[in-house]
Amino acid sequence: MDLILCHTTADFDALGAAVGLTRLLPGSKIVLTGGSHPPVRDFLALHRDEYPLIERRSVNPEKIRSLTVVDTQQRDRLGKAAEWLDLPHLGEIIVYDHHLGQESDIPATRSHISSVGAATTLIVEQLQQQEISLTSAEATVMALGIHVDTGSLTFDQSTPRDALALAWLMQQGASLSVISTYRDPGLSLQLQQLLTESLENLEYLCLRGYTIAWVILKTDAFVPGLSSLASELVELTEIDAILLANEYPLSENDSRLTIIGRSQIPKTNLNLLFQLFGGGGHSQAASLNLRGVDSQAILKQLLDGVKAQIPHPLTARDLMSSPVRTILPETTIAEAQRILLRYGHSGLSVVDTQGQLVGIISRRDLDIALHHGFSHSPVKGYMTRNLKTITPDTTLPQIEALMVTYDIGRLPVLENEQLVGLVTRTDVLRELHQERDEDGEGGEEKFKIQNSKFKIPLSTELQNRLAPQLWQLLTTASQEAEKRGWHLYLVGGAVRDLLLAEATSDTLMIKDIDLVVDGFHKSADVGAGVELAKALQQLYPAARLEIHGAFQTAALLWHKDPELDSLWVDIATARTEFYPYPAANPEVEASSIRQDLYRRDFTINAIALRLTSPRSGELLDFFGGLLDLQAKQIRVLHPNSFIEDPTRIYRGVRFAVRFGFEIEPQTEEFIRYAINSGVYDRTSQENTKTPALQTRLKTELKHILEAPYWKSALQLLHNLGALQCIHPTLTLDAELLRQLRLLERCLRRFDAKQTLIHWQMRLEALIAHLAPEYRAKVAQNLQLQDDSIVRLKNLVQNFSQVIECLPTFKHPSQVVQLLRQYDLPMLILIALQSPRDIRHQIWEYLTVWANVQPLLNGNDLKKLGYKPGPQYRQILDDVLAATLDGVIKDKTEAEEFLAQHYPK
Repeated sequence: MDLILCHTTADFDALGAAVGLTRLLPGSKIVLTGGSHPPVRDFLALHRDEYPLIERRSVNPEKIRSLTVVDTQQRDRLGKAAEWLDLPHLGEIIVYDHHLGQESDIPATRSHISSVGAATTLIVEQLQQQEISLTSAEATVMALGIHVDTGSLTFDQSTPRDALALAWLMQQGASLSVISTYRDPGLSLQLQQLLTESLENLEYLCLRGYTIAWVILKTDAFVPGLSSLASELVELTEIDAILLANEYPLSENDSRLTIIGRSQIPKTNLNLLFQLFGGGGHSQAASLNLRGVDSQAILKQLLDGVKAQIPHPLTARDLMSSPVRTILPETTIAEAQRILLRYGHSGLSVVDTQGQLVGIISRRDLDIALHHGFSHSPVKGYMTRNLKTITPDTTLPQIEALMVTYDIGRLPVLENEQLVGLVTRTDVLRELHQERDEDGEGGEEKFKIQNSKFKIPLSTELQNRLAPQLWQLLTTASQEAEKRGWHLYLVGGAVRDLLLAEATSDTLMIKDIDLVVDGFHKSADVGAGVELAKALQQLYPAARLEIHGAFQTAALLWHKDPELDSLWVDIATARTEFYPYPAANPEVEASSIRQDLYRRDFTINAIALRLTSPRSGELLDFFGGLLDLQAKQIRVLHPNSFIEDPTRIYRGVRFAVRFGFEIEPQTEEFIRYAINSGVYDRTSQENTKTPALQTRLKTELKHILEAPYWKSALQLLHNLGALQCIHPTLTLDAELLRQLRLLERCLRRFDAKQTLIHWQMRLEALIAHLAPEYRAKVAQNLQLQDDSIVRLKNLVQNFSQVIECLPTFKHPSQVVQLLRQYDLPMLILIALQSPRDIRHQIWEYLTVWANVQPLLNGNDLKKLGYKPGPQYRQILDDVLAATLDGVIKDKTEAEEFLAQHYPK
């Protein structure tokens, strides 16, 4: 006998999952282990015969072959049927559940646990995979399970998988009229009486803009359907959270306490809270049952727990951009338009000489003035003077109300009459409509995208993924920032790598960390990053401090430290940047964290992790980087990114190949447009200094060519046409590919100990593939080392000499005499471009002839009576040549050779 067990007081989700399992496990029977919710009881009164249900008392335990438990992982929720879990002859125990993060005490042989809104969804997915069809009665009860447990897909734990499961059940014939009848059956007479009592005795508390209510109901016996009563109270009173307690006697000296919790407050998690008392459920709905306890004390502990979970409301201080770009009333329309273009703003704040806010002018205002020919007029004639302002402590709902009431797109933030920030409509919409929600079981945040969810680890999980000594360093840095009233963020690649790392993998020892200081309305000027770096060096004296004044950054460097190894930590003040012309170095100014992230290259690198309180561990993702990580795609932040900085093309390729991502189609279009526009050629001709095509390009080439995936990266650069950034004529044709393969053979064979710089040899091979007249110029442009430049400059001459001479030589000594004047890198470059017979001779020289030593040395000549002098070199060269050519074979023959050719 194969049994399917529903938990006590079975709900529609448990029943629906069990009914679906009877189709997956033909011949199995369903056991309701102890009662059911009133709507389920009423439903079964009419439909019981359509499902294979049996009573617990009719089961012979000795005949049970397997048990399948649905919608729970706790044996105490199976009533007396839990005894069957210990039967020694059971072949299998299977668990299906959708409550994550619970410690199961069921000895399951197999478990199917996933973060969906209803356990029934898991069964539907398996039915679909096995192409099993359902009857209308089966589809109806399963659809009821999903509807009730997800609030008809309105509860936060609802997922796209639940919606797809419901759609399939409708196709299978689920009855909508039956579903509507039992999904919300209304309150029984007893519950209606308790509703009246609850409304009279509800106690309320307002905290951080949310209302919490609680009540204790004392009854003579267990009351079914209390969860419906709790939901009804929330709907009637419009409260944000409720704790509904019901206490009733079991005997003269014993009682039972049931508490139902409901919450609509973001980021609260009743499941985690109720688990502390042995209960559980979802983030928005949970329950517990206790015996012989002080109901008032338990309720107070739960209430304190809910209060502790309520998040601090977002304020203007959290939302605003700071510092604010301001202009004087006398600024011309044309100059204001230029400032908007430079910084990408949609409007500018106008202040007087004392810094007092006097108006705001929008891009539309400027466009109209320019259209009518008033480019030289001052902005004071066009700015808006009747302003609505807020303070740093104005809450998000208040900000939203102001914007809606007065149709305002931006609100200046004033503190002590001084302009400290600006909140825009975009800032508000981003917070209101972001798709982040709380996972009911583990507290993990998610980003919904199509049919899947990308889980964002909690800050504690990110901490566990990072090497402890690194986390301690970040903690120390955040404490130092907090002392100065600043915020500190971990940004860029370190955040990306932490998010991509598997939770089960070894901790990461990231070698390159970027930190950004943002003071918001407090003093965090251009020197904040440097000040913080100096403070950290006092605490970490082993670190070397470097300050880069031009870019307002500082760096702390460790070299082979016993704990931090060779770590590089960049610390900068939040900044914005502007490129005066394509491929130039950017001009930077202090700004806010949001603008700092916007200046970065790709969305996956524009995510920040806040390290300082009170919202430490918060992820900032203004540009969809988390979605792009989930979609495994590289997406640029703005269309002109590659025109301003061509090295971003190389970085994008490097990230794509390294992570196995795709370059997003529009980003690829931007790359091709930038390359084909000819802007790089023009800017090189018009400007003597183009760092993005010189030193920064060399740095990116180094990163690519020293990585194990360099071949794939070069191929992708070629496919994009991006090798033109090195030189317009460079392509990865079949001949260059052959040379690069041969280069790897040479490096493995002749430089196993890596005395040469392999990435540089690969770059020299690329440059050597250009026409001779371009090689030295490209090497100089990339600012390669002097020996590389000289080598590439002389390559054509040395190659010609080798090609002309080697075929005419008859003896190995002639080959050695010619080739030993070239170093190994030069010989390799010559070999790459030589025909097979020439390569063979070079190969034999490097593997055999170059290692042959003269049979005699200087000491031998001295013992033979030859006076030391310049002739020693000639004598030894002749001995070596005779040895190479086989004229002499041992020391005796060498001495005879000397006696014949160099008589004393």
